[in-house]
Amino acid sequence: MTEQEKSELYSRIQAVQERIDTAAEKVGRDPKDIILVAASKMNDAERVRTAIACGIRVCGENRVQELLDKYEQNAYAGADLQFIGTLQTNKVKYLIGKVSLIQSVGSVRLGEAIAREAEKRGIRQDILLEVNIGREAAKSGLLLEELDDAVSRLCEKKSLHIRGLMAIPPIADQTSKNLSYFTEMHQVFVDILTKKYDNVNMDYLSMGMTNDFETAIACGANMVRIGTAIFGARPYQIVSP
Repeated sequence: MTEQEKSELYSRIQAVQERIDTAAEKVGRDPKDIILVAASKMNDAERVRTAIACGIRVCGENRVQELLDKYEQNAYAGADLQFIGTLQTNKVKYLIGKVSLIQSVGSVRLGEAIAREAEKRGIRQDILLEVNIGREAAKSGLLLEELDDAVSRLCEKKSLHIRGLMAIPPIADQTSKNLSYFTEMHQVFVDILTKKYDNVNMDYLSMGMTNDFETAIACGANMVRIGTAIFGARPYQIVSP
C-alpha cells in the first residue's frame, strides 16, 4: 500500500468510529460499549495489517479459505478474529482454535458440528445464533419460531458458549426501513436474556453494516460489522457507467 492509501484507510476508520460514537451518544449509550468488527472480505493481508495498525481491534471474515490464507500470512496479529459468513459443517474444523467467535450459527446442525469439533480439541467455542429476521429464503439463519428450541438444544453442549444473536435484515434502499427488524431483534435478544438459560449469555447483539449501522445502534446493537465504509467498495460493488 502507498502512504496515500494508508492515510485514506486511517481516515475512513476514524470517520466510522466517530459515526459510531455519535450514534451511541444520541441515544444515551456509551460508545465504548459498541464493538466495531471490520469485515475484511476481499482485502489482502497487507490491508488488514494496516487497518489493525490504524486502530481496528476486531476483524471479521466471511470465507473460510480466505481467512486461512491470511491467517498463514499473520494478517490478524494484534486483533481479535471472528467468523461472520455462511459456514458449511465440513469446514468447521478449519476455524476451531483460530477464531474467538463464530457469529453465523444459523442451524442446530451447524451448532452441533461446532460443538463436536470443539470438544475434540478441548475448546469451548463462543458462538452467536444467526436469526433470519426477514424470513428470506435465500439467506441462512434460524426463523424466530425455531430460536427457542435451538437455544434449548445447543445450550446443553458444554463445548459451546452462546454469547448472543446476529442478524442481517433484508437490503433496504433507506436505512429507516430496517428499523422494524432491528427493533424486533432487540426484543428477541431481551426475551432470551430474561429466560436465564444455562450456558447462555446474551452479551452481544450483532447487527448493522455500512448502510444501516447507526440505526442498528439506536435499536440496541452492541456489535456492528462494517466493511465498505472502512475498506472502500469491493470489486463486485462497483458498477460500471
